[in-house]
Amino acid sequence: MCGIAGWMTRTGNGFSAAAARDVFKAIEHRGPDDWGWLTASNAGVRSGKGFNGGFDGWAGLLHRRLSILDLSDAARQPMSSRDGRLHIAFNGEIYNYVELRDELTRAGCTFRTRSDTEVLLEGFGYWGPDLFPRLVGMFAFVLLDSENKSVLLVRDPFGIKPLYWTPWKGGVAFASEIKALLALGETRRTVDAQSLCDFLRFGTTDHRGTTLFANVHHVRAGHVMIWHLDRPDGLPEDVGSFWKLAVDHELDISFEEAASRLRDLFVESVRLHLRSDVPIGAALSGGVDSSAVVMAARSLEPTLDLQTFTYQAEEESLDESHWAAIIARAAGTRHHITRPGPSDVVEELSDLTGAQDEPFPTLSILAQYSVFKLAAQHGIKVMLSGQGADELLGGYPVFTAARIASLVRHGRWSDAASVLRRASSLPGRERLLYMLGPFLLPNALQRPLRHLIGEELWPSWLRRKWFEERGAHPMDRHSLRRGNDVLRWELLVALTESGLPKLLRYEDRNSMAHGIESRVPFLTPALASFLLSLPESYLIAADGTTKAVFREAMRGLVPNAILDRRDKIGFNAPGVPWMVALRPWMECRLRSQAVRSMPFLDVDALQQTWAAIADGKRTFDARVWRWITLAEWAERTGAQFAA
Repeated sequence: MCGIAGWMTRTGNGFSAAAARDVFKAIEHRGPDDWGWLTASNAGVRSGKGFNGGFDGWAGLLHRRLSILDLSDAARQPMSSRDGRLHIAFNGEIYNYVELRDELTRAGCTFRTRSDTEVLLEGFGYWGPDLFPRLVGMFAFVLLDSENKSVLLVRDPFGIKPLYWTPWKGGVAFASEIKALLALGETRRTVDAQSLCDFLRFGTTDHRGTTLFANVHHVRAGHVMIWHLDRPDGLPEDVGSFWKLAVDHELDISFEEAASRLRDLFVESVRLHLRSDVPIGAALSGGVDSSAVVMAARSLEPTLDLQTFTYQAEEESLDESHWAAIIARAAGTRHHITRPGPSDVVEELSDLTGAQDEPFPTLSILAQYSVFKLAAQHGIKVMLSGQGADELLGGYPVFTAARIASLVRHGRWSDAASVLRRASSLPGRERLLYMLGPFLLPNALQRPLRHLIGEELWPSWLRRKWFEERGAHPMDRHSLRRGNDVLRWELLVALTESGLPKLLRYEDRNSMAHGIESRVPFLTPALASFLLSLPESYLIAADGTTKAVFREAMRGLVPNAILDRRDKIGFNAPGVPWMVALRPWMECRLRSQAVRSMPFLDVDALQQTWAAIADGKRTFDARVWRWITLAEWAERTGAQFAA
């Protein structure tokens, strides 16, 4: 796990020494253990660790290292292949590197280290791009070919690890985090109007390959991008994805067979994710997913000194710590609890915003941030989490609505009514009937429905004209999916667009802010492909039980008390109690010059909306945190809004 940065330009003028220092500092938290650089010019390739002079050359790689596998200096990056042609800066882990190394050794390759980085280098030299679908892991890496003068950027299938790029000096600059690109000084900070509209209206980010900065872009999940030095426009070419998740195939398999196979796939994934040369911990909410990760880890490593970390909410209805304690006792872990409160919002908001690089729609990520902070205090460098399971297994209430919509589309009205009736009685699923609308109603009827329930597409506090002049419009969160299997399509959208990408950003930045590598065993191509090929009834049962096949798969491994839970909480920070406690501070923030200077906000309408919420006349929701975190982000980054 590391931080990477670099450039490619026809001018031959790379980062200045001052810029390189600033970039290294911007990603230092991602790799506090070591650092190095490499440049390629017409005079050849050189590498080092100091700041003697500038970093000239048509391409360059910068690397900060968090040592997890092969802690020796031999595994330092940037790393070069034995023949001196390929050079890599790598962020992430290749969990099946042992198996790939054995295969390459049998093919005649030799190795100097025990690192997964060298497996990437030698694997690409042997297989070329055919290497990428073979990888099981989370990764974002840059491969520099000094012979054909090209740079290849590659990102894992789910986008677990970040990689950004921006036009720069007739070429491109790239980095693990946006702040490293802003540190160059030349990066334009103009805000992208559509991304801003998506965030303010729906809290959506990380979904279109764009960021809130118009000139800063993601390398898309599962994609490969290439820059050739002789490309006339100096821009990168997206050569496509090396893996895609398909939802148009359904396995002919019994429920019992599916549960057995799922158990094998999941336990094998956890086994690979336990490979580490440093201490391992786990984020434990007490839900089915994180509990399964912890119990699987314990079954595989009975003597492992496993530590677990849990967030305890002040509000009893949001507190899962008693469930987490059950798992900690069952797994025999050293268990730790963090209890952030309203005062932590004031103390941590600036650091949290700085870590995330972009604003965030709720304060729930403060709970996660606190968990990683506590883990770092106990010397943990690797953490396991259950991220991605809800999107694969249909864990959220909206997926139950999608399942009901599937039954309706198939003409199974009685079954749909039965699931709706039984699921609506479960905690957190009271609004299922409302959630059904976007799946079953044509778009023309959805806007009148929103109007009737007071959910305006253009709320009064947004200046519609400002956005429309820039071609930006609120994007409907749902549209009619292809085919009748609505649930599978909704899971695909959540995995690739609307849900998981932003959650992965939160987790990556929150963990790396504290020098921790967070691993997500649910997110492997094998697991995802299998789960999204199962009949929808295996994911959400006729009685509304979510994750049905996974609960069955975990019987005998995870305590029944956890598997029989039907509520859904997660690391959620309380909204209303914290708002009440922080009301004076929040009012000060909402009256700040940062808020008043935003030309797309109607400040008077915003203040009226806030007053109604604060006085209990309107329901509190996440829009308030969007206003506050956007203002904090804009102040911190110097974001520029065209008047």
